[in-house]
Amino acid sequence: MIYHAPVWNDRDTPLAYLFTFRSYGTWLHGDERGSTDRFHNRYQTPHLLPSELRQSHDRRLLRGKPLSLNARQRNSVESALRDVAEHRRWHLYAINVRTNHAHLVLGIGDTDPGRALNDLKSYATRRLRLDGLWQERHSPWAARGSNRYLWSDRSLALAVDYVLNGQGDELPKLE
Repeated sequence: MIYHAPVWNDRDTPLAYLFTFRSYGTWLHGDERGSTDRFHNRYQTPHLLPSELRQSHDRRLLRGKPLSLNARQRNSVESALRDVAEHRRWHLYAINVRTNHAHLVLGIGDTDPGRALNDLKSYATRRLRLDGLWQERHSPWAARGSNRYLWSDRSLALAVDYVLNGQGDELPKLE
């Protein structure tokens, strides 16, 4: 008999989560890269199809310009995300703040992942405001975000590699 490693652990709690959230207005529904709305948000179902009509509609609904994070903003956000992980005693496996999104791999224990995502975005917004890097009334983040469950050591390792090495070229630290 051949033994195969389990697909996931036998616990009730994932080892960690891959969190992703985007900056405001940088990836609208209908984008050619694909997107998910509240009507197309089921496990292993296809993303929305590209649609210039849908993108134009969502662009008209924006309350301000899309936010592309500069180096100072990225540093501010990363610092805030590290702080919330430390404050909540979450295990930060990997972090990468890009110009239009942030990825984190976090072990959050029994914390609700939706609550964790909200905390991450709230801390980042607060820090941007305190650092004088965001003065708009609306959030610098797109609504919602993603929290992928990581049940196995392999999925955790793949997520860490993706966050650290799968995001394209290194961004400059200074502008």
